[in-house]
Amino acid sequence: MPVFYPPVPENLQMGLAYMGGAVFTSNRTADSDVTREQEDASVANELVSQLPLQMLLYFNMFYFPCWWFSAVFMLEVKFYHLAGYYQALLITGMILLTVIEVARLYLGYIGNLKEKVPELAAFWLLSVMFQLPVLLFFLTDEGIIILPLERAVHALYLLFLLAQILASLLALRTMTRKLALLFHLRQFGQVEGLRHAGMSPVCGLPYRRSVLPVSRHRDAYH
Repeated sequence: MPVFYPPVPENLQMGLAYMGGAVFTSNRTADSDVTREQEDASVANELVSQLPLQMLLYFNMFYFPCWWFSAVFMLEVKFYHLAGYYQALLITGMILLTVIEVARLYLGYIGNLKEKVPELAAFWLLSVMFQLPVLLFFLTDEGIIILPLERAVHALYLLFLLAQILASLLALRTMTRKLALLFHLRQFGQVEGLRHAGMSPVCGLPYRRSVLPVSRHRDAYH
């Protein structure tokens, strides 16, 4: 049975963050604050798009039409020598691989250039769950009468695909680390903004003022 944990109140999160900063950075000077802000800005503006992945996608975009025409030509040559179920499997595999390849290349371009994790993750999943099994089927099943030209073009396409899977995995790790760092920087920046404004991050009260509730009737007697 899944366990649901109640979310921590935002005021408590900000208070804990400020308390940790006050305890562990009490000896920070103004110069170090400027240096830290410059480092944070450089991290936020750093580009994490992978050049090797973009190059692989670019060459793959030109290679895919050559692979497609070669595969269709070889399928036509051996089509009537295949069993009926192999004919259906090859046609289905070609259609599936062609449709998914268009969507996969688009998601890879968008995810890598614009640093979008969901699109790049979808690109990686399509590569692993659809393209890779279909290509392995085209290369390993001897029942489909693998011709020498097919073996060559499928092997080269498989190398492209494996390189893209590895490069996209590295890009995903880098992008997720950057997103996590930016999230922490935004949280810390929110607390810093309250501190510079002279407000308490816990209750929104000025510093050096008690956060305990004070009764109005008690003040009236004094």
